[in-house]
Amino acid sequence: MEVALQRVARWQHLWPRIADAAPRDAQGKRPRYSFFYPQEEYKAELLQPLAEMTQQGIGDVEVHIHHRDETPESFIRKMSDFCRCLRNDHGLLNDHRGRMVFGFIHGNWALDNSRPDGLDCGLTGEIELLRDLGCYADFTMPSIPSPTQGRIVNQVYWCTGTPGRPKAFDRGIEASVGGGSRGDLLMITGPVGLRFRKGRAPRVEMGEIAHNDPPTLERVRLWLDHAPLVGDEMFLKVHTHGAREDNADVLLGTETRASGLAEMFRWLHEETGRRGIELRWASAYDMFCAIEELTGPLSPGSRLPEMAGFPSGVHQP
Repeated sequence: MEVALQRVARWQHLWPRIADAAPRDAQGKRPRYSFFYPQEEYKAELLQPLAEMTQQGIGDVEVHIHHRDETPESFIRKMSDFCRCLRNDHGLLNDHRGRMVFGFIHGNWALDNSRPDGLDCGLTGEIELLRDLGCYADFTMPSIPSPTQGRIVNQVYWCTGTPGRPKAFDRGIEASVGGGSRGDLLMITGPVGLRFRKGRAPRVEMGEIAHNDPPTLERVRLWLDHAPLVGDEMFLKVHTHGAREDNADVLLGTETRASGLAEMFRWLHEETGRRGIELRWASAYDMFCAIEELTGPLSPGSRLPEMAGFPSGVHQP
């Protein structure tokens, strides 16, 4: 617990400084960091600093879980209890058209029982359950080189896989301007491509920032080349495991190392300007709202009685 508190305190100390110093976007806004917090690791004293950064307009908190041998009943209970805690105890999660909603990332990438050995999930039908619990979009993919990776890359799309079979996100319909809702759950994926390096084998780019793969200008350009589009609008999502000290050193910086996030924001601002792209910093929920502006009205929100009775209007960016 002492280590966990130190990790969160470091983010609370340094992230606001990085966000304040970053170039403003086309609307004059600072970057917002989306923290996908694991349900099984819940501690109120770890969540509250993230809630405070959310209230400052530089953060947001969504839902994450690591599980195995799950059942529909236990999953519904875990998700509903966790969402209730985030909302009632910390003032988190967004309201969309008067209904509480959440974004989701699956631990170990094993969304919808997608591992061939069935480990790290066990819950076939998870896509439909997430939809019914009020998930507005899943942000798990890409997962290369894991066998959980879906067939569809570099798209924002609707899952249309066969209900009752694992990996329902393996098939889908691409989100389109005016197309509305076309499936069970919206998938917002990150960029996938090949990074060619002189004299070395190409490397798969999947938008993960890590201690052994920090942001670079080359990577920023590749992300922009492969980011999913809806109409003419680009949606760039990158990800990291930011609590670990080695990754946090890259993201937040040290006494001898500049913040990788600060450099990344500067490169994104410069490169989008060079390409004539209007830049807007976005949380996960902001991305969903921007997609909805293009597709037409979408209606995420809870459909299960376990998720009823949440007070509305607690958190709206």
